[in-house]
Amino acid sequence: MTARGTPAGTLAAVRARGAVRVLVSRGQPGLSLCAPDGHWTGLDADVARAVAAAVLDDPEAVDWCPAGSAARLSQLADGQADLTVCNVSWTMGREAAHGLLFAGVTCYDGEGFLVPADSGVHEPAHLAGHRLAVHAGSTSPVNLAAWYGPRGLAVEPVAFDAPADALHAYARGDCSAYVLDKVALAGARRTLPEPAAHRILPAEISREPMAAVVRDDDPGWFRICRWVLQLLFAAEYEGHRTGAAGRESVARQAGRHGPAAGLDERWAARVLDAVGSYAELYERNLGRASGLDVPRGPNELWTRGGLHYAVPLH
Repeated sequence: MTARGTPAGTLAAVRARGAVRVLVSRGQPGLSLCAPDGHWTGLDADVARAVAAAVLDDPEAVDWCPAGSAARLSQLADGQADLTVCNVSWTMGREAAHGLLFAGVTCYDGEGFLVPADSGVHEPAHLAGHRLAVHAGSTSPVNLAAWYGPRGLAVEPVAFDAPADALHAYARGDCSAYVLDKVALAGARRTLPEPAAHRILPAEISREPMAAVVRDDDPGWFRICRWVLQLLFAAEYEGHRTGAAGRESVARQAGRHGPAAGLDERWAARVLDAVGSYAELYERNLGRASGLDVPRGPNELWTRGGLHYAVPLH
């Protein structure tokens, strides 16, 4: 920001381009998945639309940039995108090594295992000595070593660049399990020919706070992305309390601060009109309406026993 309320850096480039360049996964049902007609769906995709609605008055003004796990952060750091919403977990190592900032958690999750329902595998220890399919560049190998090593056990992670390749290797029987965040596993399981023939183990072996990421060289852009996300939680919180009136109040409160952040006073209303509150995003992409029926669990608001906290907008 060159002056209060004056667009600069990333925001100016986005407006000149007419689109937000967003790194998304190469195909994770429920998070980011491209349909045959080119339309992207998923929670990550809707977060990208929310940012586009705020800064460009058009939720579809997104240049979708599918990326593999190994490149999704380096491509952002190199300036090939403005935002990464790619089921990437927030870690200190990633933030420090790449010169990035995590703008906020989009979905709390944990590393899990997809196994054949008739395999006799009921807990992670039963997979000791087996080959497990993972994504290249993900935290899965580290998580597996951290869980199995102290127990005197070991597994063989087999890394694949594309999610589809990892899933296919598991489905063919080349690997005994598919290891991934459990929310993403729910989507992957649904794409298999016989979803009921596979199960996700109840155990989680890590903490995986999936988050939106930007470069650390533009605090103004970081601020916008962070508050777009916070708006979604605030809208859900106030909506629970006072219904539609609460949601409208949230849009007005956040809108007043738009000019100071390089936006206009309608930015928040546009975001909520485009994608709804966080509850609506979750239900549409991961909840019962999506067919995945992933319980909210830690992704509930703090008032309902979850971890998402609606930061005040005043």
